[in-house]
Amino acid sequence: MEGFDSNSTELKVEMVALHEKRVRKCLSKVKGIERVEVEASIQKVVVTGCANRSKILKALRRVGLRAEPWSPHNELLSAYAAGSLMFNNYSFF
Repeated sequence: MEGFDSNSTELKVEMVALHEKRVRKCLSKVKGIERVEVEASIQKVVVTGCANRSKILKALRRVGLRAEPWSPHNELLSAYAAGSLMFNNYSFF
């Protein structure tokens, strides 16, 4: 789309591997989304395009998925759950 700046929106979406297809299908219908990246193992979805974050969240919730904006706290919890928390090259788990 010309005239619009493309940006990325990171979200935490509670899902299992089966939901990845549902996430992609749901977001493919939202106007302005150019690309969807899903990292199901850490429940992270990165949406690139010129769609409004609230519109993206609303679409995901409409199909029964729990979604919220991604935060650094989510990153820490994902690393802890995966057992790969590292700080300055020291592994804590």
